[in-house]
Amino acid sequence: MGFSLLTAQSKTGFEKEKSEITTMLDTFNAMAAKADYIAYFNLFAEESTFIGTDATEIWDKKAFMVWAKPYFDKKKTWNFKALKRNIYFSKDGKLAWFDELLDTQMKICRGSGVVEKINGSWKVKQYVLSMTVPNEVVDKVVTEKAPIEDALIKKLKS
Repeated sequence: MGFSLLTAQSKTGFEKEKSEITTMLDTFNAMAAKADYIAYFNLFAEESTFIGTDATEIWDKKAFMVWAKPYFDKKKTWNFKALKRNIYFSKDGKLAWFDELLDTQMKICRGSGVVEKINGSWKVKQYVLSMTVPNEVVDKVVTEKAPIEDALIKKLKS
């Protein structure tokens, strides 16, 4: 299904938009790596959300800027490089969503999100960063995180 969607979209003129989004997302990652606070956050829409790898990490743009500022100030940011990326479009081409595999200091992570064309430029509306867990080690990872997340589950259910 994904293949036919991409094939259909390439025939309907989304190649330019796909190229623009690819450039924007590569710039997004590069500006984080360079600790360029202004350039990085200018790629977010004013109303946007960043969801991190920890279950408690969900921020609107302003809150994420506050959280990230000390890392940018100390030049202790993150350096993500896309290994593979898929981009999909709404019928009118003004909204797109993506998923990507990233080479990071946490090994392979998945970035996914939604971008919107706002005043002629693609902006991140939502970005979700997830750590991937190889099936061969899922049981070990669950054992490690269970005590921490059991407490969070209990709190969220109450």
